[in-house]
Amino acid sequence: MKKLMAANWKMHMTRAEAIETAAQLALLTESKLPKDREVLVLPPFTALETVGGTFKDKGGFSWGAQNFYPAEKGAFTGEISSAMLADLGCTYLLAGHSERRHVLGEDDTFVGEKVGFGLEKGFRVILCVGETIEQRRAGKVADVLATQLHAGLVDVQKGVEPERVSIAYEPVWAIGTGEVAGPDEIVQAHDFVRDQLRELFGRAAGKMRILYGGSVKPANAADILSLDNVNGVLVGGASLAADSFSAIALAGL
Repeated sequence: MKKLMAANWKMHMTRAEAIETAAQLALLTESKLPKDREVLVLPPFTALETVGGTFKDKGGFSWGAQNFYPAEKGAFTGEISSAMLADLGCTYLLAGHSERRHVLGEDDTFVGEKVGFGLEKGFRVILCVGETIEQRRAGKVADVLATQLHAGLVDVQKGVEPERVSIAYEPVWAIGTGEVAGPDEIVQAHDFVRDQLRELFGRAAGKMRILYGGSVKPANAADILSLDNVNGVLVGGASLAADSFSAIALAGL
């Protein structure tokens, strides 16, 4: 399977900044990107069209949305529908990011509705899961991951194309803190996620990508990508500069 190198720009980048960064990223990586890697950028809504226009005719590059509302249309002030995102050429949707859960109050049930709806509408969906430092210290990592995975995937059909479902393991305590889970912690968590996916989807689980996210940088990306069951990365702060994220996208080659 292709390794997915995903950039989550969060609430950063004006349109001018986004198009400059996307163009530099394409320039730095396009000729070097192997067929077994895919670069995904998740910009803010206002920059989706400019980023999409930059990547449109470039192989190996995709763009998607950081958030969406699980309804066709309606009185949902401030929300964005999947149809609007499809109209902008998005192929990926993100759901369950820790900032949506812990800052904006999205619960497991709502995250699951979003995952199922996004897949039903033909998108590729990345479900984010991960524990807080308090949960890790209490020995509840497996419980937290199992709960988030089962709730997040409850509406996913058994026959879904496995390539359209990705899981991003992001320990909350490692996001934006400079702290990175150690190799053993990453392997244990990703092995557990893979086992849970097998329970839910059988052999198809082997084709579902599991990404690691949490203070990924050019200096540690190659080591992280070399670990078992790590099929890509979801990068926050280090994806905001083209030279930094291009180094991550090409790490280990």
